[in-house]
Amino acid sequence: MGGKRDQIKMTPDEVAAFLAEQFKVQVATLDPDGAPHLVTMFYALLDGRIAFSTYASSQKVVNLRRNPVMTCLVEAGTEYAELRGVKLKGKGRIVEDPDVRLKVGAVVGSRLAGLPVPELGAPLDPGFAEALRQSMAKRVIIVMDPDHVASWDHRKL
Repeated sequence: MGGKRDQIKMTPDEVAAFLAEQFKVQVATLDPDGAPHLVTMFYALLDGRIAFSTYASSQKVVNLRRNPVMTCLVEAGTEYAELRGVKLKGKGRIVEDPDVRLKVGAVVGSRLAGLPVPELGAPLDPGFAEALRQSMAKRVIIVMDPDHVASWDHRKL
């Protein structure tokens, strides 16, 4: 029998399911002075990895181009006994591919607009797809490539 930390750790399948059911991530990159730049973003899962869109000129992207180190936190719960979370440490990969922008943008944009969320990569209404292409023209996708994953689910206690 392990300690409390071992008791609340999620299995890889539980981590994957948790990330699939959530949609907000806290993202930390490093400013030039070494201080964390922390923001909350809506995300989609791209090949099982957290992916979100942001303006190519945003501070997050400027920071990642200089130093790709990034930490992400996805959490849920309000009472201690129901707290769950996944922290991912690794590298933020900047993706400029228009097809990837469209896939991730469709999911994230639908969530932002309060619309039904399409499956990642599902065919889009042509009008929606064109509007999305235009709105994503100045954006990039950031994909979290984790080196380390920590998780907790206090409901297991």
